[in-house]
Amino acid sequence: MNAPDRIEELLTALSAAFASGTLVQLKLGGYHGDEPELKAVLVKKITVKGGDRYSFTWRYKTRDTIKNLAEPEALALLRDGLKHAFRSAQLATTDFDMMFERNGEKLRLKRTEVKGREAPSTDHNRAKNRPLTETDKPWLKALGIAGKNGVVRHDAQDKFRQINKMVEIFAPLVAAIKTERPVIADMGAGKGYLDFALYDYLATVAKQPVRIVGVELRAQLVIDGNATAKASGFAGLSFQSGTIAEFDASGVDAVIALHACDTATDDAIFKGISAGASLIAVAPCCHKQIRRQMEAGQADARLEPMLRHGIFLERQAEMVTDTLRALLLELNGYKTKVFEFVSDAHTPKNNLIVAEKDGRVGRDRETVLKQIAELKKMFGIEQHYLEGLLGGR
Repeated sequence: MNAPDRIEELLTALSAAFASGTLVQLKLGGYHGDEPELKAVLVKKITVKGGDRYSFTWRYKTRDTIKNLAEPEALALLRDGLKHAFRSAQLATTDFDMMFERNGEKLRLKRTEVKGREAPSTDHNRAKNRPLTETDKPWLKALGIAGKNGVVRHDAQDKFRQINKMVEIFAPLVAAIKTERPVIADMGAGKGYLDFALYDYLATVAKQPVRIVGVELRAQLVIDGNATAKASGFAGLSFQSGTIAEFDASGVDAVIALHACDTATDDAIFKGISAGASLIAVAPCCHKQIRRQMEAGQADARLEPMLRHGIFLERQAEMVTDTLRALLLELNGYKTKVFEFVSDAHTPKNNLIVAEKDGRVGRDRETVLKQIAELKKMFGIEQHYLEGLLGGR
């Protein structure tokens, strides 16, 4: 049996396990492609509103990237990777394990039967296990999520699912902070949906002492937020008026910024780095600063067929902006993960950059600096806004 046949046999087994619900995991190893920091790729099955998907996790030295793919795209990606970039693959199902190995021209595919193994849950939404279950709360009523009767309003069901999803993401990150009473700053808090939900869960359900400060420019939202926090009995939750750049982040353990526009996201990241925060988590939007430089600069000529199309330029600007942010965080001692999360059918997809301080400041500094310089040169970028804030850190 030749290499393509062995690869197809593995992919056929994977597809069958995916369809029957018996897939546990596929792991690709022995990587020898063009990304020196890529260590492994993990693949599992998840169920989302759009149907069943293959969930890929690319594990790099200092970050993870997650993407969910439909079967045709997933199998094509795996087929190409097994042919050219990975020397091994381990498929685990509830019924058997299958090991694929490639050593030069020698190839091996071994199947071993197993018993008593259960498949993990594929429920991506976990709607039945929401962190927040009590809906008769003052803050839910004040924010228009629940009616006077304490029941979630019909037109706010999606918003309630959304804030539960945000709590699912952020609560474990906060729990990992090694501080007795973590201080969290939410930059650009708006009405404070995340702040009220996260505080309610941590203080009421998880019984974890915490202090949350929502930073918001609009004075009336600050007044309303503080009044609702008082009415809810949330002594550790407050709102402060001002810009992200003006906020004194001294003593802050975590910085969160959801949809802070353009360089406001970088202001939030800078505040977190300057404070030595254990956690920095941002969901960026409006990547205008880098796009303007890409439009005005001299990108690699090979990119011209792609960048001449406005929609592709916009998407590429988003990827380049957030990649540089992740690299600059790594440069300052943070382990980063970048993944896509979808809160509900009415909320667009968001990229979330999660950076956790790992105590190894400056690790692989020259390598990261080289990656930043090469990326900027490729896309004709003079300087990322966050670089200027950091001043060469």
